[in-house]
Amino acid sequence: MKNWIPLLLLLLALSSCKTRNALKSDTGNTKDSIKTAEDSNSPKDANQPVKDKLTFYEHVLIPAKFEQIKIDSKVRVETGSFIPTLDATIYIENDKKVWMNLRALFLNVARGIATPEGIKGQDKTSKTYIDSDFDYLNNLLNVNFIDYKALEKILLGRTFVKINDSQFTLTQNAQGYKMVSNVNQKIVTDEKNREYKIALQYDTNYDLLSVNLKDVLSPDELEISYSDWNEYNGIRLPQNVKIIIKGSKSSQILLENTKFDFSRMETPYSVPSSYKKIEIK
Repeated sequence: MKNWIPLLLLLLALSSCKTRNALKSDTGNTKDSIKTAEDSNSPKDANQPVKDKLTFYEHVLIPAKFEQIKIDSKVRVETGSFIPTLDATIYIENDKKVWMNLRALFLNVARGIATPEGIKGQDKTSKTYIDSDFDYLNNLLNVNFIDYKALEKILLGRTFVKINDSQFTLTQNAQGYKMVSNVNQKIVTDEKNREYKIALQYDTNYDLLSVNLKDVLSPDELEISYSDWNEYNGIRLPQNVKIIIKGSKSSQILLENTKFDFSRMETPYSVPSSYKKIEIK
């Protein structure tokens, strides 16, 4: 269990230290999934250039305004091995921390916290814990750009990759908006340089529907999709989040958000002295 705890605690997208790559799923490859909506359209719904780009960018890049959000969720992990459905409480304090507690059969099984400085997580079933920076999450997701703010945006369904008018093509049809990189997106970090092809889809009201990142030099691919958006306390939030890691092995995380609350709560986190630290390599 220790391998999937950090994933659920902090990104809901990391399935195991061995999970590095691709998914042979019923959805087909990324290119096909992007074309699905287009292929079913009538000619009048064909993708057309967006004239009012400023309005689009204002909607998709504007940050959500909140102090804190508490989310009750059902989490299903699919890795090829049996993992029971988990009940999760996720608490996000804007720009400060993401805290999570996981339960199975009404028993607390794991807890974790992410801050701009890094991530911490503990597995109560194996009495182990981690204490790491965000390189750990990036390695597990096969990307190199996840930091604290990106983590917040992923959980809340906001655009978490950099987009701009000069390197992306923006089109619109009856289903919404599609933004696709027209040049490979180079992301340079201290540890690794990567190049990605990126495609994003938005609904007609600018809700994010999916993000696909394909490494151009490897089979690594990350896809995150959102559905069933509703407004809560003046903020639009998705009820369903699906995270797929593709490569030599497969994994996916299904997150069903059942309740949103905006009151402040306590977020205790401490590691018993008897727990053993997992060294991150």
